[in-house]
Amino acid sequence: MPNKNLKLSPFALAAMLLVAATARAQTGSGTAADSADQQVQTVVVSASADASAGGLSKNFAGGQVARGGRAGLLGNVDIMEAPFNTLNFTSALIQDQQARSVADVLQNDPSVRVARGFGNFQELYVIRGFAVSSDDLAYNGLYGVLPRQFVASELLERVEVFRGANSFLNGAAPGGGGIGGSINLLPKRAGNNPLTEVTVGVESGGQGYAAADIARRFGPDNAAGIRVNVARRDGDTAVDKEHRELTVASVGLDYQGRDFRLSADLGNQDHKLNSPRPAVNVAAGIALPAAPDSTSNWAQNWTHSNERDTFGTLRGEWDLGQDTVAWAAFGARSGDENNVLSEPTVTAIDGTANAYRFDNARHDNVRTGEIGARTKLRTGSVGHTISASASSYWLESKNAYAFSTFGGIATNIYSPIDVSAPPATFFTGGVLSNPGLTAKTILSSYALADTLSMLDDKLLLTVGARHQTIKSDNYDYNTGAATSHYDQSKVTPMAGVVYRPLKSVSLYANYIEGLQQGPTASGTAIDNVGEVFSPYVSKQKEVGVKYDVGTLGASAALFRTNQPSAYVQNNHFGVFGEQRNQGLEMTVYGMPLRGLRLLGGLTLLDAKQRVTAGGVNQGKDVIGVPDTQLNIGVDWDVPGVRGLSLNARTVYTSSQYADGANTQELPSWTRLDLGASYATRILDRNVTFRARVDNITDKSYWASAGGYPGSGYLILGAPRTISVSATVGF
Repeated sequence: MPNKNLKLSPFALAAMLLVAATARAQTGSGTAADSADQQVQTVVVSASADASAGGLSKNFAGGQVARGGRAGLLGNVDIMEAPFNTLNFTSALIQDQQARSVADVLQNDPSVRVARGFGNFQELYVIRGFAVSSDDLAYNGLYGVLPRQFVASELLERVEVFRGANSFLNGAAPGGGGIGGSINLLPKRAGNNPLTEVTVGVESGGQGYAAADIARRFGPDNAAGIRVNVARRDGDTAVDKEHRELTVASVGLDYQGRDFRLSADLGNQDHKLNSPRPAVNVAAGIALPAAPDSTSNWAQNWTHSNERDTFGTLRGEWDLGQDTVAWAAFGARSGDENNVLSEPTVTAIDGTANAYRFDNARHDNVRTGEIGARTKLRTGSVGHTISASASSYWLESKNAYAFSTFGGIATNIYSPIDVSAPPATFFTGGVLSNPGLTAKTILSSYALADTLSMLDDKLLLTVGARHQTIKSDNYDYNTGAATSHYDQSKVTPMAGVVYRPLKSVSLYANYIEGLQQGPTASGTAIDNVGEVFSPYVSKQKEVGVKYDVGTLGASAALFRTNQPSAYVQNNHFGVFGEQRNQGLEMTVYGMPLRGLRLLGGLTLLDAKQRVTAGGVNQGKDVIGVPDTQLNIGVDWDVPGVRGLSLNARTVYTSSQYADGANTQELPSWTRLDLGASYATRILDRNVTFRARVDNITDKSYWASAGGYPGSGYLILGAPRTISVSATVGF
């Protein structure tokens, strides 16, 4: 399909020539007849254990999602036995859709919509109407280990989405998420068979792509494994004058002993954006402007966003008896961010806007760990699976910032005006070249759970509690003096029940809570300045049903979550407010017919501000939460053409508001994505060609509003983007 944005850079052209030459040059050891008799297969990575005895949950029919996933201290749980609703995406889906990041994968989940962080380019995921920032992503169960703004898909074996509050299961999230859901990312491991793959490709704008994935097992009984992934993206994107560079490398190691298992990961990611298209703020009282052309870019030429992270994990699991296992895990990250940003604020319906320059530098050091044990026993006719764990998270963050004169840059989002970079000297904090310590966070918790099995395992009851302590200290940017201190604890209980009247049907219900750091009273003319409040407790109730006939799976859930908030009332700061999100989510997945894969669903949301300051916005919709989210995905193996598969995905999002008063409304939008893959053998090598067009109609639309509490900044949807690639297995 011709497209004005599809230009071949020298890097991309070289990459495409490389794969063509590789396919032609390789010679196999078998005869031509042998090659013809071999079955054509899509190149899909098969992972082994993740330092657990059972390994990863098996793929569901169709291979796009898994039959289970991690549920915090409960470990890997089958979807039909979990008193929660989850959806776990596999490496096959990640590869076939040429996903670049976690956000691309989550476009397949009807309960999730993708937004962006406040004033930056951080990926942000909205689950059941509550924000989950990329700070709160877990890596094999550990928070804070992965890069905090963007996580490349090349690092991932699976993306596991847990829907609903989860502080009991995982502990409080360091970024304050975990209210509407959580996301756990699994690293890659060496499978039983040797793997050597090279992938090259090109995207709209001329951005080139090259990656290598190599895995081997060795030693007695192939007990040791190593998996190496490297990838590079470089070039312009489909957005005018926007340039992206990504370099990522990771090594995954594992060892399978007789009664113990070890795994380790080490990775580095360097992500750079030049002239990235920023969000748009809209002044109060101004009607929302129409979405500009999807390819347009109002970024100043001198803006950029750079992030570099080095991270690693170590995990071990030991069998202490036939039914008892203990584990320990440790992770660390060192991350640096350097940004020069300029985000416009629209002041008139014709797109007139003003902006300013904002520079910031940040350095993070993260240490996190977990220990735990799980055992099985029986008391009469009742089986017990008892799990206990303790976790700790430690963050030191160094920051500095600098602003130019506020509103000093005049522009227009429909006719952008490039200006020289103004000096960022108007308002500063710290030294950009050497930021000082400004924040320290320590999270610690311990938890205990018991899953009781009754009526020949038809009835499962899980109960438990977690004691969580949140400590947070903030320091002055210039002097380093302490400015605030927070040290509070809370116990979060949980209860869940599963009943299976039939093997193919599972009924479940749960009560579970979410936990966030509480506020400290601040402001003017209040009578309790400095009062420290206990952690916010969000309470969730949920009932649901799941259906599994082997080839087709489905789920439906009704949920309600109440989240508290604080404001000033009668000159007193307190936790008076409340937000309530409730809704229905339905999901379907699997392969109902031979060669036909389905993945999609519907989420209906009712997110209301139930109690607000002065009752001004009482009963109004929450910022950035649509009433309806619909995803329909189909993947079809074309009959008569071995190896050819076509896929289509439609994403619909209803209207949403950009302000708490509900006067600024974003229109609904629908996006259509199409793709194809062709797996064949060339000179005795597996070769898979892939092509994809996201937003094939090149629709211009505001994709999301806000994400950061109380803010309604707008993000323009990505333009039509064409991606083509080829993967060769050696």
